[in-house]
Amino acid sequence: MKQPGHPANGDIHVTTSNDPQVQDGRAGMPTVSPRRVAIASFSGTAIEWYDFFIFGTAAALVFNTAFFPDLSPVIGTLASFATFGVAFFARPVGAIVFGHFGDRIGRKRMLVLSLLLMGAATVCIGLIPTYHQIGIAAPILLVICRMIQGFAVGGEWGGAVLMAVEHAPPRKRAFYGSFPQAGVPAGLLLATGAFLLVELMPEAEMMSWGWRIPFWASGLLVIIGLYVRLKIVESPEFQKVKDENRVADFPILEVLRTQRPAFLVGVFTQATSLVPFYLVTVFLLSYGPSDLDLSRQTLLLSLLVACAIDIFTVPAASILADRIGPRRMLIYGAVYMALIAYPFFWLLGTGSDLAVLAAMILIVTIGHAVTYSAVAAYVSALFPAAVRYTGASVAYQMGGVVFSATAPFIAVAISSATDGEWALAVYLAAACVVSIIALTVPPAAKVQHH
Repeated sequence: MKQPGHPANGDIHVTTSNDPQVQDGRAGMPTVSPRRVAIASFSGTAIEWYDFFIFGTAAALVFNTAFFPDLSPVIGTLASFATFGVAFFARPVGAIVFGHFGDRIGRKRMLVLSLLLMGAATVCIGLIPTYHQIGIAAPILLVICRMIQGFAVGGEWGGAVLMAVEHAPPRKRAFYGSFPQAGVPAGLLLATGAFLLVELMPEAEMMSWGWRIPFWASGLLVIIGLYVRLKIVESPEFQKVKDENRVADFPILEVLRTQRPAFLVGVFTQATSLVPFYLVTVFLLSYGPSDLDLSRQTLLLSLLVACAIDIFTVPAASILADRIGPRRMLIYGAVYMALIAYPFFWLLGTGSDLAVLAAMILIVTIGHAVTYSAVAAYVSALFPAAVRYTGASVAYQMGGVVFSATAPFIAVAISSATDGEWALAVYLAAACVVSIIALTVPPAAKVQHH
């Protein structure tokens, strides 16, 4: 039986030339170098995740007073995180829709559409009046825009990853697939930097209208992203599926009928990278100031530094993943993350600025790199090319529903019911155990690793 994604079976057709005008000898189709595709995937993904993350930062800092002013501080924070979380339930829908057309008409078109949708929704969020201005319509409009964001990002990850992986040389798929992965900390870096700048404004002005500036800035970033994405060509692997008349009629049905074990592995593999990442990027921005007396500036600046380094540690870790195999890399990352769970929260509890920075580096710069760098190569290799966009996208986004959307909410509940540190560390470590189990079940053995 053919192993999905293994270069020996002909599933992956790659072009290794650095000449963007090289012709694909199969069909005379012009192609670009893997490096150029990877950079295009990185830049577009960074912009989309900037849009996605500025909502999370605003939810932690502003939305509880701007859109839920009549609720108590704790309930208002929970309501803000709930609006953050609704996007994760729209993401699988976006993955199914974008995956369907990505597997049928091509990856590139879906990437352009996802970027346009995300940019439009983000700019609109910056234009929504507050609760005091239009009442209940304000949080309703906020939720609608957030769901559009989730729908758009649901189609982004799979398309960006596949464009990078399917153009890559066989033994460098983790490396090239890590470029869109590195777009996540890059987007977070942009989002955090944007809010650090508006934090310099007087408090009243920042809370009144200054928080809107990062959302408005998305319009310019989307124009840049579209210019970059329109320069790349279609995935050669999709073109091969199309040429051989192997296009699936209903990719999601094919995935659910023939790829269910691989799908479940793809979902639960991600617990280790997603739970700690969203604890740090969303929950901590509220928990730190309220429970640990940490300043928002300290948290944001530490996160900014950690994310800046993470942009480089993600592809660096992927080089090792190509050597030892994506599955083994992910297992090592899960073990590491479980071991540092308590030290991370202990460092935060000291209140020292340097300790906060060290904690962020442990989780984001190192932990996120080793647990996330190989996800693109591993999850995409779980599925055959004809349904890869759908399979990889839906598995990834369902992982987001199960682990990302719930993380801030669960953490708030845990911290309010316990003394915090140990209970939060146990929650993080438990997520790592889930990934380790998923990575050692039989379907994982069928995935190619070098």
